[in-house]
Amino acid sequence: MLAASALVLSACSNGSAQSTTTSTKASSSSTTQASSSSAGSGVAQWSGTPVTETAIPLGDGKVSTSPQVGYQDSCETTFNGGGARADGPWIDTSNNTWNLKEKIAVQGATTWSQASHDFTVNGDSRVLSTNDLPETHIPGGEKTGTTGNFPIASSDPAYQYDTNPNHVAAQSLSWTVPADPKAASSPACTPLGPIGVFTNGVVFFNALDDGGRDAGAHEVQDSCDGHPQATDMYHYHDFSACLQSTDTSAPGSSTLVGYALDGYGIFLERDSHGNFPTDADLDACHGRTSTITWDGRSTKMYHYDVTIEYPYLVGCFHGTPVSTGR
Repeated sequence: MLAASALVLSACSNGSAQSTTTSTKASSSSTTQASSSSAGSGVAQWSGTPVTETAIPLGDGKVSTSPQVGYQDSCETTFNGGGARADGPWIDTSNNTWNLKEKIAVQGATTWSQASHDFTVNGDSRVLSTNDLPETHIPGGEKTGTTGNFPIASSDPAYQYDTNPNHVAAQSLSWTVPADPKAASSPACTPLGPIGVFTNGVVFFNALDDGGRDAGAHEVQDSCDGHPQATDMYHYHDFSACLQSTDTSAPGSSTLVGYALDGYGIFLERDSHGNFPTDADLDACHGRTSTITWDGRSTKMYHYDVTIEYPYLVGCFHGTPVSTGR
């Protein structure tokens, strides 16, 4: 059960507005990696055309109330209109794309010595507990887990586009999910608020901002791709570049990087050419069934996959989540 169930529906509301900057976001294909790694036994071969970080299809308008490939199945059907207050120059509305390499980042790199999380298997259950602060050191990687300076200062170039007034604060979160999840009779929608937690202890939300837009494209996050919302809960909407390590950059690698709140794993997988999958390679919930390493054993099972392409992590819940918003 969620320790603070009221937080499940806490949307990512910034009250923001920002500026031109010389600081750019870290690329999600950088050659540094994840804190918990598990290689699969087979090398994936994707069928879709690889998405480049300079022309990522914009996810605006791709919101549904039922499972659909490339869409976010959302429990919410109305939105508050929050989030970033102005589009940055990295968004190309004429081509309906955005450029990750040109996107700016909130300034600052704060480390959190009090970061704490614990993922424990107890019988048929996995308990996911965290205070939601990023682990400082990423094993096997060159990066450290940090957060930017929030609230965003008016002197920060990011302020021109996003005036996020929220702080980063420790949370008290705990979910109990199945250790060996099973498919639900029908997929479930994703709420605004936590839908899973990464192996560095930071929660992730679905791909939408409080205005129902592509959060990864519009909102300005820090160099680790995170930011806080109205209850000061730090979170990601897509995969954090600061979770990558040398393991996840290898062609043919398959690395566990987190858990969704239905118990299924989130994997960062590359094919033999080093490419990530595209939406076309995955099902409506943004996952697939393949052989992975799960709790130390090689097994063929369903899992979600990270993509550069919206909805990035989880399109809908394949299993039964501990909480939905509907």
